[in-house]
Amino acid sequence: MKVTSVEKKEKSTVELTIQVEAEAFEAAIQKAYLKNRGRINVPGFRKGKAPRKIIEGMYGAGVFYEDAINDAYPAAYEAAVKEQGLDDVGYPKMEILEAGKEGFTFKALVSVRPEVKLGEYKGLTAPKEEAKVTEKDIDEELKPYIDRATRLVSVQRKAKKGDTAVIDFEGFDNGTPFEGGKGENYDLKLGAGMFVPGFEEQVVGMKAGEEKDIDITFPEDYHADLAGKAVVFHVKVNEVKESQAPEVDDEFAKDVSEFDTLEQFRKDLGDKLLERKKAQAQADFENAVMEQLVENMECEIPDGMVEVQVDRLMDDYAMRLQSQGIGVQDYMSMMGMSAEMMRTSARPAALKQVQMELALTAVAQAEGIEVSEEECEAEIAKLSEQYNMPAEQVKAIVPAENLKKDLSLQKAHQVVLSNAKEGKKKAKKAEEGEEKPKRTRAKKKVEEPAEEE
Repeated sequence: MKVTSVEKKEKSTVELTIQVEAEAFEAAIQKAYLKNRGRINVPGFRKGKAPRKIIEGMYGAGVFYEDAINDAYPAAYEAAVKEQGLDDVGYPKMEILEAGKEGFTFKALVSVRPEVKLGEYKGLTAPKEEAKVTEKDIDEELKPYIDRATRLVSVQRKAKKGDTAVIDFEGFDNGTPFEGGKGENYDLKLGAGMFVPGFEEQVVGMKAGEEKDIDITFPEDYHADLAGKAVVFHVKVNEVKESQAPEVDDEFAKDVSEFDTLEQFRKDLGDKLLERKKAQAQADFENAVMEQLVENMECEIPDGMVEVQVDRLMDDYAMRLQSQGIGVQDYMSMMGMSAEMMRTSARPAALKQVQMELALTAVAQAEGIEVSEEECEAEIAKLSEQYNMPAEQVKAIVPAENLKKDLSLQKAHQVVLSNAKEGKKKAKKAEEGEEKPKRTRAKKKVEEPAEEE
């Protein structure tokens, strides 16, 4: 292997021209011949026994070049990147320039780790929401408990919206029953919109024991057999039920919680909600600070680096789907998505993760952050306990280099946050006609993909 030219390109890429000499190429060709000869029929020879020169004479000297190049170029590329001291962070783009008895030459566009101009990372200011809990908030927290304790009770009156009517029904198209148009003792929540438009409205006002015919016209977008058709449903109401919520008092609190009084129960709900709001406010504050860190950074991020992160996100998503018993192809079919649509939707998140990793790495370098062996061992012990597996197994799964890097980024993250300041919460909306301030963004050269039309 010989690197014949090195040229820096835009967006943190370097173009290498790499030559694979005749001897290495010949070895790759011979390997391709041995691999493929069993699939080539040559008159006068048993399958797989034809000499290479005979096959090349029949199909041309370059018959095995493609397989040989595919076999030889990865090692040549890896050696060239190492020789040039490049920090390869993405997938290379390859172009074959020439191939022959003298070897072959190709160009490789290498995505390299970009240089980062960090900008301000200490003393960043971001708004932080003040966590408050109102009585109305507690009422909302209480609502699911009330809903679960609410019961349907039979009533002797006309059905109204919000009631549940227990009905028998059968649909007729020109006097003939149609498939799927019949049901018995069906619980119909009036106003829920579960039936064809116009059906529930005509059941409102009926009493238990009452029967009547309901005229319905199916929507044009209904399934083909009934789309746009005018039909008649014969309906009988067997029972009318209304929802009766429980008395929200001390007895209710005893039934649905471990507390003896409603006051104690409401206080507990409020305290837990306040803690959640505080945690959310802190998370929002930290996210805003880290967004500023990225915005203050200047770097040219290569496309290849983002594509690698997209692959990681896709792999992670596939694993999560698999854990739920869903295959990726099945999921895409259900959602009407293609693989490229999924990748396009993942690119903004991938870009954000790449930006954050670059920014925090730069902070770690600026601060001279180091990770000791003791810290690594403590993290391994923590992971061992968390996942209930031996420490040696954790070490086998998590490479030491990756562990050190993650701990370094965690330290950098803490440096930024510990030096950040809480600011006032900005108004949610600008006054009408007021020009919104422009937001300064990190100088990233990766183009964010357009949304699918």
